[in-house]
Amino acid sequence: MSASGLPPTSGRIEGGRHHLPLRVYYEDTDAAGIVYYANWLRFLERGRTEMLRLLGQEHSALRVEKNINWVVRRCTIDYLKPARLDDIIEIVTCCGELRGASLDMLQEARRGAEVLVHTELVVACMSPGGRPARLPTEIRQALQAVAPSDPPRSRHIRI
Repeated sequence: MSASGLPPTSGRIEGGRHHLPLRVYYEDTDAAGIVYYANWLRFLERGRTEMLRLLGQEHSALRVEKNINWVVRRCTIDYLKPARLDDIIEIVTCCGELRGASLDMLQEARRGAEVLVHTELVVACMSPGGRPARLPTEIRQALQAVAPSDPPRSRHIRI
């Protein structure tokens, strides 16, 4: 619980996509007052983490109970427009193709209807020994809640 007595938000799932609102803080910006490029990766990670949490698949429990670790195998990021100090942005996440041990994740950072950052990722499940591990059935079923019924296979798709 936060100091206000309210739990932190994990966002919401709406229309098959996870939405996580975030505020840009001073620590997120560079000397020009815009979000430093590497900090977008942190924002996107929060979006994926909170999506899993909302789906009942927290990272800590997956590590302990299922021996599953998530790793980013590939990340393509397009920086389209800057965000500035105190902006409210939203990280929008959905799943693309689900495969045996990996899946495509599609993310955008938006300010209102304006797309600031577009990202395409391949995320893989790994065993503690660093070997690929199949997506457990319950995780696959949970992720289907944020995957289109006919997931696109192209690496150049928009959400």
